[in-house]
Amino acid sequence: MPIATPEIYNEMLDKAKSGEFAYPAINVTSSETLNAALRGFAEAESDGIVQFSTGGAEFASGGKVKDMVTGAVALAEFAHVVAKKYPVNIALHTDHCPKDKLDTYVRPLIAISQERVARGENPLFQSHMWDGSATELHENLRIAAELLDSAVKAKIILEVEIGVVGGEEDGVANDINEKLYTAPGDYEATVEALGGGEKGRYLLAATFGNVHGVYKPGNVKLRPEILRTGQEVATAKLGLPEGSKPLDLVFHGGSGSLLEEIHEAVSYGVVKMNIDTDTQYAFTRPIAAHMFSNYNGVLKVDGEVGNKKVYDPRSYMKAAEAGMAERVAHACENLKSTGTTLR
Repeated sequence: MPIATPEIYNEMLDKAKSGEFAYPAINVTSSETLNAALRGFAEAESDGIVQFSTGGAEFASGGKVKDMVTGAVALAEFAHVVAKKYPVNIALHTDHCPKDKLDTYVRPLIAISQERVARGENPLFQSHMWDGSATELHENLRIAAELLDSAVKAKIILEVEIGVVGGEEDGVANDINEKLYTAPGDYEATVEALGGGEKGRYLLAATFGNVHGVYKPGNVKLRPEILRTGQEVATAKLGLPEGSKPLDLVFHGGSGSLLEEIHEAVSYGVVKMNIDTDTQYAFTRPIAAHMFSNYNGVLKVDGEVGNKKVYDPRSYMKAAEAGMAERVAHACENLKSTGTTLR
């Protein structure tokens, strides 16, 4: 099935780690942006990850409903149907979920997957993120350990964040300061609390200067060597051979990053990189061009009737899908996942 089974998802992550490439994780908020992500992965012949933030899931449920679980389930079910038409594997993930939304987002979704697994089915999602970056480290890891136990029962991988990603996403804003860099002691505490895979596989969003939002290349000051240090700390803690990369790392806030910084981060064990800001623009830009180019058609100017062919949403959504798909394929190229599909 194109929506990855738990086994296929693990195989995807293993291949990325050993091959020193990463999967773009594309944030989507609607069936249109989901279609664009699937198309982009297919055109790049890359497996990939599609993810829904709390705000994106709420939006997908409709402005009247505004329920995160409803929106996430609807998008996931849509993906399970539509992805069958694409020749790549897709993992479904939920993005940043802070402490005050765990009971209304991640925990109910894990429960849904647990029920599916108990019936002999695959989970609805393949992974979920607990964003404890605003929570004291030991409380963050205590909650992470509890969620990891629940995730294992649902055959799901948990993503955790240790450190703070600066900037703003979905209304959550963080200062840009020294907290943007995960310390060696943070890595050690993570391995102590969550293990090295024996308690369940987890993804680690360690921070090395990452900032959400829009920045020109060179303006984001990344220190990828912090990821190398994290692998060294985890290797020593777990008693593994020197040069091991036991942590499955995630790169958040990558807009504006230099390509050489991205490649260096991937070489240290990054297997997933979140892409949102750039694909949002790639989706919206063709719509803007359509509206400006067809001003008299999309508006009934001076009492005229307009032009149905150009205010039909399909006319500009097709262009938006193509634009975003192209940017997704470009992300695959940057992360070296092009042509690596398991299928």
